[in-house]
Amino acid sequence: MSKTGLSHRERVNLALGHRETDRIPISLVCSGIHQPTYGELDTLLKKKKGLGLGEYLRSILDISGVGPAYVGPPLPERTDYWGVKRQTVEFGLGSYDEIEVHPLAEYDTMDELTEYPFPKTEWFDYSVIPGQIERINATEEHCLIAGWGAIFEATWFMRGFEKCLMDLALNPEIMQFIMGKVTDFQVEHHKKILEAGHGEIGLIFTADDIGTQRDLLMSLDTWEHILKPHQVRLNRTIHEYGVKTIYHTDGAIMKAVPGLIEMGVDILQALQFDAAGMDPQVLKNEYGDRLCFEGGISVQKTLPFGTAEEIERETLDRIRVLGKNGGYILGPSHAIQAGTPAENVLMMFETAVNYKM
Repeated sequence: MSKTGLSHRERVNLALGHRETDRIPISLVCSGIHQPTYGELDTLLKKKKGLGLGEYLRSILDISGVGPAYVGPPLPERTDYWGVKRQTVEFGLGSYDEIEVHPLAEYDTMDELTEYPFPKTEWFDYSVIPGQIERINATEEHCLIAGWGAIFEATWFMRGFEKCLMDLALNPEIMQFIMGKVTDFQVEHHKKILEAGHGEIGLIFTADDIGTQRDLLMSLDTWEHILKPHQVRLNRTIHEYGVKTIYHTDGAIMKAVPGLIEMGVDILQALQFDAAGMDPQVLKNEYGDRLCFEGGISVQKTLPFGTAEEIERETLDRIRVLGKNGGYILGPSHAIQAGTPAENVLMMFETAVNYKM
């Protein structure tokens, strides 16, 4: 229980019920803090508050993740259970993992695709989840999130991004087959996650980036007819367990928001307001009665390049607009990049923590 009398879980539940709470909920969903900013922020916190970054984040973040353990066939080095291989790309201050091998890139026939070893739920040990929940909630209940319910993204990770876009136009049956297999797995996988959680998991993370900086990745009609039905099937399963979906997409996606609501999205995540047409006030006014929001603090401009006053102003603006009458969880719009000043990150967190609703 926090000093205010609300647990992390209670705070999030109030917000998602479109009710204001003691302070705005805070999270790092689909985010994180890259080195060396992580180390610099750790040093800054020890100097200013006498505690490290890990301890600080545990005290302010309201959402924590759980998930099953992979116990399937041994995986080649740097290869995930989809068969996607990554390589480390250095950029001076740190590194990123970039896809090196798309295992379905050269598959040209349905016969080849039917032979591909798509993941199975038997490859995962879901029994570890209750122990994770017990450890996280040992001192205070958190809102628990699980899963990675990506369908289009998992498909293009395997097939290749350009190849997938070509398939949408030229080989839609291939796209439909791969996304169907991915959805089959995601549905069963998330059923088992939620059953293992015994009602303690509140959110399932789903994701499919469908926007660029300027517009949707594809026509709205293509998204509606080819991609959307698969996410509808997954979201329907999640809702059967009384759990909310939080859906990540970057980019300029305003024209897709009504369809996302129809699709079963409860919380729209990322909120890249630097993209064309993305407006927090419009989102709240037009959709805030049917949709909650998470994210919204710019990792493209404000956090890396803004002044302390600009970061405080943007944080307060997001809270006052998106958090009016509840419905908002504050966080960065994506991973906080290397080179972002530690002082700026702390300003975002401290502004949110200290703002009284």
